Amino acid sequence: MKKTIITLSFSIIVSACAPEVGSARWCDMMDDKPKGAWTTNEAGEYAQSCVFNIDD
Repeated sequence: MKKTIITLSFSIIVSACAPEVGSARWCDMMDDKPKGAWTTNEAGEYAQSCVFNIDD
């Protein structure tokens, strides 16, 4: 039980550090990430949020 609580707490803390997908901070992070390391979903979201700004 104690191990489960520690694991859950760690997961929440780590996920809180990642910028929201599509945010300006996320776009900056993706600019620094090698293009070959992007997933298909990341590339699509980058095109929508950072290049074309479809949501605006």
